[in-house]
Amino acid sequence: MLDFNKMGGLIPAIIQDNYTGKVLMLGFMNEEALAKTRELGKVTFFSRTKNRLWTKGEESGNFLHVISMAEDCDADTLLIKVKPAGPVCHTGQDTCFNEENREDVLFLKYLQDFIDKRRREMPEGSYTTSLFNEGINRMAQKVGEEAVETLIEATNGTDDRLLYEASDLIYHLIVLLSYKGYRIEDIAKELQKRHK
Repeated sequence: MLDFNKMGGLIPAIIQDNYTGKVLMLGFMNEEALAKTRELGKVTFFSRTKNRLWTKGEESGNFLHVISMAEDCDADTLLIKVKPAGPVCHTGQDTCFNEENREDVLFLKYLQDFIDKRRREMPEGSYTTSLFNEGINRMAQKVGEEAVETLIEATNGTDDRLLYEASDLIYHLIVLLSYKGYRIEDIAKELQKRHK
């Protein structure tokens, strides 16, 4: 149970982009703002300057769509992971800390989520679905083909083609991992174990 008494009826709410991991802003909530956030699925604060509830994006359309909420160990602060619908800061910046809201390597996690969703839903006309339908041997063959093409571009090709073929390799590897019940994060954990 959150403790709203420590700060006179308010708790800090740290807003973090669920995809990039960047801290976007800090706001304050009272119990009513928290209830409205849960009801709408959009972050709603208690504005200390306006002295009222304020749903972030109500004027700009740049809503913060709630993905998850967690309270800290003292039950007096919230961490809210969101999907922002645009720049977060009133200045037009991505974050209120004047940082760019991107973390390119985390796109691999998003891609894994997308591929896992394809595996669950198996939509017709999808290349990824066709790979799952063709089975493990076809997926393994594609990983091998893309690895060879990556090597050829690395030794005798152009940098642009190297990146293109390496991207194909990573995509097909993630498809194979998904089929086997693993994620790209499992590779990161294995590499982390080996790192000295």
